[in-house]
Amino acid sequence: MSRHMRTTIRMDDSLLHQAKEYAAQTGTTLTSLIEDAVREFLARRRLHRVREPVRLPTFDGAGLRPGVDLDDTASLIELMDEGDATR
Repeated sequence: MSRHMRTTIRMDDSLLHQAKEYAAQTGTTLTSLIEDAVREFLARRRLHRVREPVRLPTFDGAGLRPGVDLDDTASLIELMDEGDATR
């Protein structure tokens, strides 16, 4: 069950006018419009939080095999399949 608290906010006159017009056009209240806007803002903020970088394992090696083209997916799949066949 959600509680409702009365509060006062200060808002730019032009923005308030636009919000009231939008609320009237969409058949909602100014309160509901502001609540929805705040919920959406907070949800987006949670999605865009800075996350720890992903650490991928790396292995030492001699680099690419001669003739390997990383932009040629079909050739890469073929080379990987050859590697599986030799095991």
